Amino acid sequence: MDDVTGPVRTHVLDGSPRLWPLLARGALLSLLKRARTGVTAPRTRLVLPGVRIDLGKLAAYERACGFGVGADELPITYPHVLGFPLVMRLMSERAFPLPLLGLVHTSVGITRRKATAATGEYELAVYVDELAPHRRGTEAVVVTEMRAGGELVWESRSTYLARHRTSAGSTGGPAAPEERKPLPVVAEWALAGDVGRRYGAASGDRNPIHLHPLTARLFGFPRAIAHGMWTVARCLAEHGVPQAAVVRAEFRAPVLLPGTVSYGAEGAAFELRGTGGRLHVSGEVLPVL
Repeated sequence: MDDVTGPVRTHVLDGSPRLWPLLARGALLSLLKRARTGVTAPRTRLVLPGVRIDLGKLAAYERACGFGVGADELPITYPHVLGFPLVMRLMSERAFPLPLLGLVHTSVGITRRKATAATGEYELAVYVDELAPHRRGTEAVVVTEMRAGGELVWESRSTYLARHRTSAGSTGGPAAPEERKPLPVVAEWALAGDVGRRYGAASGDRNPIHLHPLTARLFGFPRAIAHGMWTVARCLAEHGVPQAAVVRAEFRAPVLLPGTVSYGAEGAAFELRGTGGRLHVSGEVLPVL
């Protein structure tokens, strides 16, 4: 059912959308879209009430990402998995002006205000907050919210970059990151070639670039790459996160599979580096103020 309030159109879903049809539709519509400046975000908010956690799928996710299995509390990254089908529905619609193919997940910020029980019931809401100019194109800022009993308990802001030519001297978006001194190495992980397939099975995100070298090469990658949200989740499983926390992470470079990476941490900061010290992910875990 639909409810229009002001300029934002709220659409209440009666079930979580299936990802494969959305990915297929988004890929086809990408052929009809062109990333460019001056586009506006669709004024649509998708809401999914009555969300219950499938404990079997949760356990598979926890194993894939290195979290302990069977904890009462959801991993801080798991609501992203729950909301991802809604995000894909928004981005695969005709009203979303950027082509789904080629969008790059560049950052994520997560705020968890209190513990989120694995046995709880939740309401999810997703909307595109803005389409902002970036020095390399246009960046979509997508917000996911999770409520329990009407109270906002978890939210995230993800940025997705559509690359295209920009006007000379364009300064939109964050400045190019400065290379920093590596954090102390805490652990080294040898990543198998099936990491993307295992995470895809657990999360439902079966993007071809993560599944197999052959399908990854179709999109310009020499081998399959790890999901960005898997890299963040794996780091947070190692780092640890308090019940009320703010997580910020930036995706700097793809992680090729198979491969070996080093996890570094110091205080609130964490990072993932590859061969030669190449920075893949940088982030921090902070208390909620």
